[in-house]
Amino acid sequence: MTQPTAILSVYDKTGLVELAQGLAAKGVRLLGSGGTARMVREAGLEIGDVSDITRAPEMLHGRVKTLHPAVHGGILARTSLESDRADLEANKIAPIDIVVCNLYPFEDTVASGAGFDDVVEMIDIGGPSMVRAAAKNHPSVAVVVDPARYG
Repeated sequence: MTQPTAILSVYDKTGLVELAQGLAAKGVRLLGSGGTARMVREAGLEIGDVSDITRAPEMLHGRVKTLHPAVHGGILARTSLESDRADLEANKIAPIDIVVCNLYPFEDTVASGAGFDDVVEMIDIGGPSMVRAAAKNHPSVAVVVDPARYG
């Protein structure tokens, strides 16, 4: 059995370090994006970057981080099916067991009176995609979107 993997990609970093500590203590491999990985690493924990599995850098000023088959294949794989396990192996993709993601504060940004360009940048693409993928594969993947639920 492979080491369980969690992908952490959060805008609201409340409780992030404590969650990462708890997961690491349980032997969970941590992967993170951008500022999420940086914060966990600065707390002294080992965390890989999403780019370690995608083999592609974050690009377009952070607009593209998690939109990649290595991420979504890992989340969507039904590990109970031999055919899905074979696809993962053939494509050198590891399963992702836990998705911890909360979304950009789009409504708050609009309500703040921010400019159009700032509002557009708060339209989250990767986060909702990971959350929906995890929900679709709920028998195999846990998803947490609210820091109040980390415990």
